Amino acid sequence: MKHAMQLLQEAAKKYGPLCVGLDTDPSYIPENILKNYPSKPQAVLAYNLALIERIKKDQSACCFKIQIAYYEAMGLEGMSVYAKTVKAVRDAGFIAISDVKRGDIAASASAYAKAHFTGDFETDIITVNPYMGFDTLKPFTEYTAAEKGGKGYFVLLRTSNPGMTDIEQQELKTGGRVLDKTGSELNNIFNLSQAEFTQQTCSPVGAVVGCTEESDARLLRDAYPEIFFLIPGYGAQGGAAKICAILLEKCGGVVNSSRGILCAWKKDSALEEKRNADNLTMEDLIEASAKAALASKEELMSF
Repeated sequence: MKHAMQLLQEAAKKYGPLCVGLDTDPSYIPENILKNYPSKPQAVLAYNLALIERIKKDQSACCFKIQIAYYEAMGLEGMSVYAKTVKAVRDAGFIAISDVKRGDIAASASAYAKAHFTGDFETDIITVNPYMGFDTLKPFTEYTAAEKGGKGYFVLLRTSNPGMTDIEQQELKTGGRVLDKTGSELNNIFNLSQAEFTQQTCSPVGAVVGCTEESDARLLRDAYPEIFFLIPGYGAQGGAAKICAILLEKCGGVVNSSRGILCAWKKDSALEEKRNADNLTMEDLIEASAKAALASKEELMSF
Protein backbone atom coordinates (compact mmCIF):
# COMPACT_ATOMS: atom_id res chain seq x y z
CA MET A 1 0.00 0.00 0.00
CA LYS A 2 1.12 3.54 -0.78
CA HIS A 3 0.49 6.34 1.68
CA ALA A 4 -1.34 9.50 0.59
CA MET A 5 1.82 11.62 0.31
CA GLN A 6 3.39 9.06 -2.02
CA LEU A 7 0.26 9.11 -4.20
CA LEU A 8 0.36 12.90 -4.25
CA GLN A 9 4.02 12.91 -5.27
CA GLU A 10 3.22 10.56 -8.16
CA ALA A 11 0.23 12.67 -9.22
CA ALA A 12 2.38 15.81 -9.25
CA LYS A 13 4.91 14.11 -11.52
CA LYS A 14 2.16 12.99 -13.88
CA TYR A 15 -0.05 16.08 -14.04
CA GLY A 16 2.24 18.86 -12.88
CA PRO A 17 2.65 20.48 -9.46
CA LEU A 18 -0.34 22.86 -9.42
CA CYS A 19 -2.66 22.56 -6.41
CA VAL A 20 -5.93 24.45 -6.77
CA GLY A 21 -7.00 26.08 -3.52
CA LEU A 22 -10.73 26.00 -2.90
CA ASP A 23 -10.72 28.88 -0.41
CA THR A 24 -14.05 29.75 -1.96
CA ASP A 25 -15.50 32.81 -0.26
CA PRO A 26 -18.97 33.86 -1.44
CA SER A 27 -17.57 37.34 -2.08
CA TYR A 28 -15.53 35.85 -4.93
CA ILE A 29 -18.78 35.19 -6.81
CA PRO A 30 -20.57 38.18 -8.40
CA GLU A 31 -23.89 39.16 -6.83
CA ASN A 32 -25.85 38.61 -10.04
CA ILE A 33 -24.73 34.96 -9.95
CA LEU A 34 -25.26 34.47 -6.22
CA LYS A 35 -28.93 35.43 -6.55
CA ASN A 36 -29.51 32.45 -8.85
CA TYR A 37 -28.94 30.05 -5.95
CA PRO A 38 -31.03 29.42 -2.82
CA SER A 39 -28.11 30.45 -0.59
CA LYS A 40 -24.50 31.62 -0.76
CA PRO A 41 -23.18 28.21 0.37
CA GLN A 42 -25.07 26.55 -2.48
CA ALA A 43 -23.50 28.95 -4.96
CA VAL A 44 -20.08 28.09 -3.54
CA LEU A 45 -20.83 24.38 -3.91
CA ALA A 46 -21.94 24.83 -7.52
CA TYR A 47 -18.74 26.70 -8.31
CA ASN A 48 -16.54 24.12 -6.57
CA LEU A 49 -18.16 21.14 -8.30
CA ALA A 50 -17.95 22.75 -11.73
CA LEU A 51 -14.30 23.71 -11.25
CA ILE A 52 -13.33 20.25 -10.03
CA GLU A 53 -14.82 18.68 -13.14
CA ARG A 54 -13.17 21.23 -15.44
CA ILE A 55 -9.74 20.78 -13.84
CA LYS A 56 -10.15 17.02 -14.23
CA LYS A 57 -11.02 17.45 -17.91
CA ASP A 58 -8.08 19.77 -18.57
CA GLN A 59 -5.63 17.79 -16.39
CA SER A 60 -4.26 21.15 -15.25
CA ALA A 61 -3.70 20.28 -11.57
CA CYS A 62 -2.81 17.28 -9.46
CA CYS A 63 -4.81 18.04 -6.30
CA PHE A 64 -7.07 20.47 -4.46
CA LYS A 65 -6.60 22.16 -1.11
CA ILE A 66 -9.81 23.00 0.74
CA GLN A 67 -9.41 25.69 3.39
CA ILE A 68 -11.97 24.84 6.06
CA ALA A 69 -12.21 28.34 7.56
CA TYR A 70 -14.20 29.68 4.61
CA TYR A 71 -16.78 26.94 5.11
CA GLU A 72 -16.90 27.27 8.88
CA ALA A 73 -17.67 30.97 8.35
CA MET A 74 -20.84 29.95 6.49
CA GLY A 75 -22.18 27.96 9.45
CA LEU A 76 -23.81 24.55 9.36
CA GLU A 77 -24.70 24.76 5.69
CA GLY A 78 -21.15 25.78 4.95
CA MET A 79 -19.78 22.71 6.69
CA SER A 80 -22.12 20.55 4.64
CA VAL A 81 -20.69 22.20 1.52
CA TYR A 82 -17.18 21.55 2.85
CA ALA A 83 -17.91 17.83 3.28
CA LYS A 84 -19.47 17.60 -0.19
CA THR A 85 -16.52 19.45 -1.72
CA VAL A 86 -13.94 17.14 -0.14
CA LYS A 87 -15.94 14.12 -1.30
CA ALA A 88 -16.22 15.51 -4.83
CA VAL A 89 -12.45 16.04 -5.00
CA ARG A 90 -11.75 12.47 -3.93
CA ASP A 91 -14.51 11.00 -6.13
CA ALA A 92 -12.94 12.77 -9.11
CA GLY A 93 -9.71 10.90 -8.44
CA PHE A 94 -7.73 13.76 -6.89
CA ILE A 95 -5.89 13.82 -3.59
CA ALA A 96 -7.76 16.11 -1.19
CA ILE A 97 -5.69 18.31 1.12
CA SER A 98 -7.82 19.72 3.91
CA ASP A 99 -6.24 22.89 5.22
CA VAL A 100 -7.37 22.67 8.86
CA LYS A 101 -4.12 23.58 10.68
CA ARG A 102 -4.97 21.59 13.79
CA GLY A 103 -2.60 21.52 16.76
CA ASP A 104 -3.54 20.65 20.34
CA ILE A 105 -2.69 18.42 23.28
CA ALA A 106 -2.73 14.70 22.68
CA ALA A 107 -6.36 13.91 23.61
CA SER A 108 -7.71 16.78 21.53
CA ALA A 109 -5.29 16.01 18.70
CA SER A 110 -6.63 12.44 18.65
CA ALA A 111 -10.15 13.78 18.25
CA TYR A 112 -9.05 16.11 15.46
CA ALA A 113 -7.29 13.24 13.68
CA LYS A 114 -10.39 11.07 13.91
CA ALA A 115 -12.59 13.92 12.72
CA HIS A 116 -10.60 14.56 9.56
CA PHE A 117 -9.28 11.11 8.70
CA THR A 118 -12.59 9.26 9.20
CA GLY A 119 -16.31 9.95 9.04
CA ASP A 120 -18.17 12.82 7.39
CA PHE A 121 -15.07 14.97 6.84
CA GLU A 122 -12.68 12.21 5.77
CA THR A 123 -9.86 13.50 3.63
CA ASP A 124 -6.46 12.30 2.43
CA ILE A 125 -4.05 14.87 3.87
CA ILE A 126 -4.42 17.66 6.41
CA THR A 127 -2.29 20.56 7.63
CA VAL A 128 -1.04 20.59 11.22
CA ASN A 129 0.48 23.27 13.48
CA PRO A 130 3.33 21.78 15.59
CA TYR A 131 3.98 24.71 17.91
CA MET A 132 2.45 23.17 21.04
CA GLY A 133 5.14 20.50 20.88
CA PHE A 134 5.92 17.39 18.89
CA ASP A 135 3.77 15.16 21.10
CA THR A 136 0.79 16.82 19.42
CA LEU A 137 1.85 15.19 16.12
CA LYS A 138 1.68 11.61 17.36
CA PRO A 139 -2.10 11.08 16.92
CA PHE A 140 -1.86 12.29 13.32
CA THR A 141 1.20 10.14 12.64
CA GLU A 142 -0.75 7.07 13.76
CA TYR A 143 -3.11 7.56 10.81
CA THR A 144 -0.22 7.42 8.34
CA ALA A 145 0.05 3.69 9.05
CA ALA A 146 -1.34 1.40 6.35
CA GLU A 147 -3.77 -0.21 8.79
CA LYS A 148 -5.31 3.22 9.44
CA GLY A 149 -5.60 4.25 5.84
CA GLY A 150 -2.15 5.58 5.00
CA LYS A 151 -3.12 9.21 5.51
CA GLY A 152 -0.72 12.13 5.35
CA TYR A 153 -0.23 15.54 6.88
CA PHE A 154 1.73 18.70 6.21
CA VAL A 155 3.43 20.41 9.15
CA LEU A 156 3.87 24.18 9.16
CA LEU A 157 7.59 24.75 8.64
CA ARG A 158 8.19 28.04 6.87
CA THR A 159 4.92 29.77 6.10
CA SER A 160 4.26 32.54 3.56
CA ASN A 161 2.97 35.26 5.89
CA PRO A 162 5.19 38.18 7.01
CA GLY A 163 4.63 37.28 10.68
CA MET A 164 6.43 33.97 10.26
CA THR A 165 9.56 35.81 11.49
CA ASP A 166 7.93 36.21 14.93
CA ILE A 167 8.36 32.51 15.78
CA GLU A 168 9.59 30.34 12.92
CA GLN A 169 12.76 32.34 12.30
CA GLN A 170 13.75 32.85 15.93
CA GLU A 171 17.20 31.61 16.88
CA LEU A 172 17.49 28.90 19.54
CA LYS A 173 20.10 28.97 22.31
CA THR A 174 21.12 25.49 21.23
CA GLY A 175 21.71 26.71 17.69
CA GLY A 176 19.57 26.95 14.59
CA ARG A 177 16.08 28.34 14.28
CA VAL A 178 12.71 27.17 15.52
CA LEU A 179 11.84 26.00 12.02
CA ASP A 180 15.05 23.97 11.88
CA LYS A 181 14.03 22.16 15.06
CA THR A 182 10.67 21.39 13.47
CA GLY A 183 12.37 20.15 10.31
CA SER A 184 14.58 17.79 12.31
CA GLU A 185 11.46 16.18 13.77
CA LEU A 186 10.06 15.71 10.26
CA ASN A 187 13.23 13.87 9.31
CA ASN A 188 12.85 11.67 12.41
CA ILE A 189 9.30 10.76 11.39
CA PHE A 190 10.49 9.92 7.89
CA ASN A 191 13.21 7.62 9.25
CA LEU A 192 10.70 5.79 11.44
CA SER A 193 8.26 5.37 8.54
CA GLN A 194 10.82 3.58 6.37
CA ALA A 195 10.28 0.32 8.26
CA GLU A 196 6.65 0.15 7.07
CA PHE A 197 6.82 1.88 3.69
CA THR A 198 9.96 0.32 2.25
CA GLN A 199 9.21 1.41 -1.33
CA GLN A 200 8.39 5.02 -0.53
CA THR A 201 10.17 7.89 -2.27
CA CYS A 202 8.94 10.50 0.19
CA SER A 203 7.85 10.72 3.80
CA PRO A 204 4.14 10.37 4.69
CA VAL A 205 4.57 13.67 6.54
CA GLY A 206 5.32 16.77 4.47
CA ALA A 207 6.10 20.40 5.20
CA VAL A 208 4.44 23.72 4.41
CA VAL A 209 7.12 25.93 2.86
CA GLY A 210 6.10 29.32 1.45
CA CYS A 211 7.56 30.62 -1.80
CA THR A 212 7.41 34.34 -1.07
CA GLU A 213 11.17 34.71 -0.41
CA GLU A 214 14.16 33.13 -2.12
CA SER A 215 16.51 33.29 0.86
CA ASP A 216 15.47 30.00 2.46
CA ALA A 217 14.38 28.06 -0.62
CA ARG A 218 17.70 26.37 -1.43
CA LEU A 219 18.59 25.84 2.22
CA LEU A 220 15.30 24.13 3.04
CA ARG A 221 15.16 22.02 -0.10
CA ASP A 222 18.66 20.69 0.54
CA ALA A 223 18.02 20.14 4.26
CA TYR A 224 14.94 17.98 3.71
CA PRO A 225 15.43 16.00 0.47
CA GLU A 226 12.89 13.29 1.41
CA ILE A 227 10.17 15.69 2.56
CA PHE A 228 7.40 16.61 0.12
CA PHE A 229 6.46 20.29 0.26
CA LEU A 230 3.13 22.11 0.18
CA ILE A 231 4.10 25.48 -1.26
CA PRO A 232 1.73 28.41 -0.61
CA GLY A 233 2.19 32.02 -1.60
CA TYR A 234 2.25 31.58 -5.38
CA GLY A 235 0.01 33.87 -7.41
CA ALA A 236 -2.01 36.39 -5.42
CA GLN A 237 0.54 36.47 -2.57
CA GLY A 238 3.38 37.33 -4.90
CA GLY A 239 5.41 34.12 -4.80
CA ALA A 240 7.64 33.65 -7.81
CA ALA A 241 7.71 30.57 -10.02
CA LYS A 242 11.53 30.58 -9.94
CA ILE A 243 11.43 30.13 -6.14
CA CYS A 244 8.90 27.35 -6.57
CA ALA A 245 11.25 25.66 -9.03
CA ILE A 246 13.90 25.36 -6.32
CA LEU A 247 11.41 23.98 -3.78
CA LEU A 248 10.12 21.46 -6.34
CA GLU A 249 13.52 19.80 -6.71
CA LYS A 250 14.52 16.51 -5.03
CA CYS A 251 11.41 15.05 -3.35
CA GLY A 252 9.21 17.69 -4.97
CA GLY A 253 6.00 19.33 -3.87
CA VAL A 254 2.77 20.97 -4.93
CA VAL A 255 2.27 24.69 -5.45
CA ASN A 256 -1.01 26.11 -4.22
CA SER A 257 -2.89 28.90 -5.96
CA SER A 258 -6.25 29.98 -4.57
CA ARG A 259 -7.37 33.54 -5.34
CA GLY A 260 -5.25 33.64 -8.49
CA ILE A 261 -7.55 30.96 -9.89
CA LEU A 262 -10.81 31.56 -8.02
CA CYS A 263 -10.84 35.28 -8.88
CA ALA A 264 -9.34 35.03 -12.36
CA TRP A 265 -12.57 36.40 -13.83
CA LYS A 266 -11.78 39.82 -12.34
CA LYS A 267 -8.72 40.22 -14.59
CA ASP A 268 -9.85 38.31 -17.68
CA SER A 269 -9.90 40.86 -20.51
CA ALA A 270 -12.34 38.71 -22.49
CA LEU A 271 -14.94 39.28 -19.76
CA GLU A 272 -14.58 43.06 -19.45
CA GLU A 273 -17.83 43.86 -21.22
CA LYS A 274 -19.79 41.32 -19.19
CA ARG A 275 -18.22 42.54 -15.93
CA ASN A 276 -19.20 46.11 -16.67
CA ALA A 277 -22.75 45.03 -17.45
CA ASP A 278 -23.03 42.77 -14.37
CA ASN A 279 -23.88 40.00 -16.78
CA LEU A 280 -21.39 37.28 -15.87
CA THR A 281 -22.45 33.64 -15.64
CA MET A 282 -21.10 30.76 -13.59
CA GLU A 283 -19.77 29.34 -16.85
CA ASP A 284 -17.76 32.53 -17.38
CA LEU A 285 -16.17 32.20 -13.95
CA ILE A 286 -15.23 28.58 -14.53
CA GLU A 287 -13.77 29.35 -17.95
CA ALA A 288 -11.60 32.14 -16.52
CA SER A 289 -10.46 29.91 -13.65
CA ALA A 290 -9.67 27.07 -16.03
CA LYS A 291 -7.53 29.35 -18.20
CA ALA A 292 -5.71 30.64 -15.12
CA ALA A 293 -5.03 27.08 -13.94
CA LEU A 294 -3.60 26.05 -17.30
CA ALA A 295 -1.42 29.17 -17.41
CA SER A 296 -0.14 28.49 -13.88
CA LYS A 297 0.65 24.88 -14.72
CA GLU A 298 2.55 25.98 -17.84
CA GLU A 299 4.56 28.55 -15.89
CA LEU A 300 5.41 26.15 -13.08
CA MET A 301 6.57 23.48 -15.51
CA SER A 302 8.65 25.88 -17.61
CA PHE A 303 11.57 26.06 -15.17
